[in-house]
Amino acid sequence: MSLEDKSLVSRRGLLAKSAAAAAVMTTGAHGADRVLAARTRARALQKTGRGPVGLQLYSVREECKRDLPKTIAAVAKMGYKGVEFAGYYNYTARQLRKMLDDNGLKCCGTHTALTTLLGDELKKTIEFNKIIGNKYLIAPGLPGKYRESHQAWLDTARLFNEIAEKVKPHGMLTGYHNHSVEFQAMDGELPWDTFYGNTNKEVIMQLDVGNAIRGGVDPLPYIYKYEGRAITVHIKEHSKTDPNAFVGEGDVNWKAFFALCKAVGSTEWYIVEYERRGAPPLESVEKCLNNLRRLGLV
Repeated sequence: MSLEDKSLVSRRGLLAKSAAAAAVMTTGAHGADRVLAARTRARALQKTGRGPVGLQLYSVREECKRDLPKTIAAVAKMGYKGVEFAGYYNYTARQLRKMLDDNGLKCCGTHTALTTLLGDELKKTIEFNKIIGNKYLIAPGLPGKYRESHQAWLDTARLFNEIAEKVKPHGMLTGYHNHSVEFQAMDGELPWDTFYGNTNKEVIMQLDVGNAIRGGVDPLPYIYKYEGRAITVHIKEHSKTDPNAFVGEGDVNWKAFFALCKAVGSTEWYIVEYERRGAPPLESVEKCLNNLRRLGLV
């Protein structure tokens, strides 16, 4: 079966199909009832499933390199409520916090290398993020030794449990952001399931929709399977016909996605990420936000 045939994220029937898929994936005597209840909540929320929308600054990285204060001001003017950092461009934490405060923005996350969450570096990372007002410490990828085998993923899961316990007293959460490799089977199991099946609920599941679909899966059932853990999510479009499609102009039913996140994902931030070149970067991310407004999600 092709990806097109098995995709569950078309504009027709995403809600029902995803609930059905989730029922298959759910274990326990009351699994089907839980999914039915979640689906009912999602339907009720579909018209009001709004949440704050932030921007992953990697989307406008060249602009950030040239003039970060100007770029952050432009993002705020568009109407984004927060930004997720993917680098700090040699600014201090206090300078970054002032940029955010001056523009009425919140920090909705940082993409930070795993090395910054280990050993003596973790204390520095915690202090930095306290200053900028961020509580979501997300690893955007892993060095090879942490993901090269099924056992490596199990060990990495235990490592993230340890990190989660260390940052918890500071009101922070750690988590992981997917690309597509996490959905390629390894020893009979998807690494995504190996990782999240062996991490505590305090480890954020930052689900990147577009990346997951490119990995060959429907991301929606994972919101059910790991209920309450999609604390921040990446709003990245996927289109079978247009690789440069803006958010809201591809195959994903974003109304249903937002509603499902609110119903069962405990989602606090919806973070736009646009990596293509449908238009200049700042124009592109503004187009994505305007499309979410058109859909009634902002």
